[in-house]
Amino acid sequence: MENKSHALAAGAFVLGLVAVLVALVVWFTRDTTVRNFYELSTRDAVSGLQPQAAVRYRGIAVGKVDSIDFDPQQKGNVRVRLSVDERVPLTQSTFATLSYQGVTGLAFIALDDKGESQVPLTPDNGNPPRIPLKPSALAQLQDRGEVILDQVETATRRMNDLLAEPNQKRIADALENIAQASASANTLTRQLDSTIRTRLDPALAAIPPLAANTSETMTSVRTAASDVSRAASSFDTTMARLNEKDGPIDRLAAGTEALGQAVDSFNGATLPRLNRVAEDTSRAVRRLGRAADGISDNPQSLLFGTGGTAPGPGESGFSAPPASTARP
Repeated sequence: MENKSHALAAGAFVLGLVAVLVALVVWFTRDTTVRNFYELSTRDAVSGLQPQAAVRYRGIAVGKVDSIDFDPQQKGNVRVRLSVDERVPLTQSTFATLSYQGVTGLAFIALDDKGESQVPLTPDNGNPPRIPLKPSALAQLQDRGEVILDQVETATRRMNDLLAEPNQKRIADALENIAQASASANTLTRQLDSTIRTRLDPALAAIPPLAANTSETMTSVRTAASDVSRAASSFDTTMARLNEKDGPIDRLAAGTEALGQAVDSFNGATLPRLNRVAEDTSRAVRRLGRAADGISDNPQSLLFGTGGTAPGPGESGFSAPPASTARP
């Protein structure tokens, strides 16, 4: 009986411990995030995408794929239902692409938004709004694979035509012509080198004497420049001496000023006196002339004087001179 009671107690303990562990696991792994449902509809293949696959918004895990089935609204399309965290700022311009994780090939849904619209996408779990699914780079490559293969095939065909036997002969002839042209160019280069050396060596030989003459000329120019500099220095010294205080220019200015004052004094005082003396001398000369004329007409006046003045016409004692007789 004791063995059975111990076994029952051990079994009950184990069961209780398992229940506690399960409760702890459920408690720590529970997800309290509130999510909203959205749908994707596409005609492209969703290879590698599985339910519970991750949903990322600009690289951040924000939800998971809830289910994958056919779209009842559009035949031939695949419908993917997503559960996304309600805190994600989805707008009318949000779009989804199918991306792959590294080399594992596991696909996930990547959400992105170019900011073309600021109107938030209103969630409705009863009728989930649809987010457009744009083709990924791999899908675009698959779509263009046929075009790329056609272009590769066309390029291969043209390469075969280019490397056909007739064209190979033409290419060989062209290479031969290029080789001949290269040989001719080498010959011409050697001839040019010889010509240049023949005509350039005398010119190069004439350069040292020309350089020596140039050096002598530059020496003469420097000597002349030195002489000009000394002459300019002497001229500056002379001008400084002429312009110094009490120098020749100052004395010349003082002499000019004194001469001007003397001229002003002569014009103001001496010249009027000379004019009066000249007038007095002129009157004296006229009087002397009249006296000489009187003596010439009446010389006896020097002895007897001039006498009285003869009465004129109308005065008492006036007598008319006798009339002269005219000769026949």
